[in-house]
Amino acid sequence: MKKVLSFVLATALLIASALVMSSCGSDAITIAVPNDTTNEARALLLLEDNGIITLKEGAGITATILDIESNPHGIEFKEVEAAQLPNILQDVDYAIINSNYAIAADMNPVEDSLAIEGASSAYSNIIAVKEGNENTDKIKALVAALESRAVADYIAQTYAGAVVGVVANPGDGYAADVDYAALDGAEISVAASPAPHAEILAIAKDILAEKNITLKIVEFTDYVQPNNVVESGEIDANYFQHVPYLDDFNAQNGTHIVSAAAIHVEPLGLYGGKQTTLDALK
Repeated sequence: MKKVLSFVLATALLIASALVMSSCGSDAITIAVPNDTTNEARALLLLEDNGIITLKEGAGITATILDIESNPHGIEFKEVEAAQLPNILQDVDYAIINSNYAIAADMNPVEDSLAIEGASSAYSNIIAVKEGNENTDKIKALVAALESRAVADYIAQTYAGAVVGVVANPGDGYAADVDYAALDGAEISVAASPAPHAEILAIAKDILAEKNITLKIVEFTDYVQPNNVVESGEIDANYFQHVPYLDDFNAQNGTHIVSAAAIHVEPLGLYGGKQTTLDALK
């Protein structure tokens, strides 16, 4: 009888302990962040800038949750593939989302975010190509079209601060040192995220069409395949990433991709899921 009572008591204690742990877990504030190295660091730096956490001294653009020194709110971090963050927003208290994925999910980074990153040129989105191709006429023609006044105006008017152009002196869309006659009838292929990259490329497509050059825009929803298809030579260029991400990708994968030009910046934003304000973090 004593053994039975002991077993029942032990079982009850285990159940009670599990319920306490479950309750504690449910009370924790959850924030989802991108799981790729550089964007996770950007997310953590955004939280630090807003006084929500502190990072260890020297933690920079490769910081991870292991570099958090102070977490006074007991935040539980969920590392999620960047493209999936809008899809899981309803399941967490907050999520830090790249603007391209926020825009694609019909969120306005300026109006809907609870906190937003400054438009740092260190994270300018670039045209990336296989090393050795950056000075070909195809790529120079593509870059000139994207560095045009038409593209700069489109970015400013369409995204109203959610995407910020970084081209200092936009031109007419054509490069003086490109032999456009030799490119007559040519095709330039570019891998891109659907928004805003493919949308911006559509403006460049019209510019290139004036020279009878076809711009083929191939949309991807992840951050890996666009670099793989450029490395393999299947596609001429891609437009979706910043240099810190590219540098880390090259180091991790042994690829040889370089930046041909910087076009715009997409600030990261902190968005509310279960929470609609930052009150839970004050």
